[in-house]
Amino acid sequence: MKLNTKSRYAVQAMVDIACNGDNKPCSLSHISIRQNISLSYLEQIFNKLKKSKLVESHRGPGGGYKLSKSSCDIKIAEIINAVDETIKATGCGHDINSSCTGKSERCVTHHLWEDLENLVDDYLHSVVLSDVANKKNNNILEIAINE
Repeated sequence: MKLNTKSRYAVQAMVDIACNGDNKPCSLSHISIRQNISLSYLEQIFNKLKKSKLVESHRGPGGGYKLSKSSCDIKIAEIINAVDETIKATGCGHDINSSCTGKSERCVTHHLWEDLENLVDDYLHSVVLSDVANKKNNNILEIAINE
């Protein structure tokens, strides 16, 4: 099971804003440099995040994007869903008529992978953006203290 780059980059960029935004807009070019993500790819991602009302855009000098609500109110699952991604471990759809085997029945391990998908989905709904941002900031503090 693998998250694609769009989902990973969307979460990365949102964590970047949570860590660096200080309640003011962050430019995509700065996020692009800090996170080593293509600016044009970030623009596509942020169009979707904006449509899902997870970020607000601000134009003009000092413009960019900021979170539309507190980082403790944004679930990681919301970010992934905003960029139209799903986490899938099974080889078939959730439709009872689709199959993993190419026949009319599901493979013998289908329920195992489906349960895994549900666990991952539950986990991503339980983690909020501030959890990830705080962990990242705590790691920075630990590095600074140990040096």
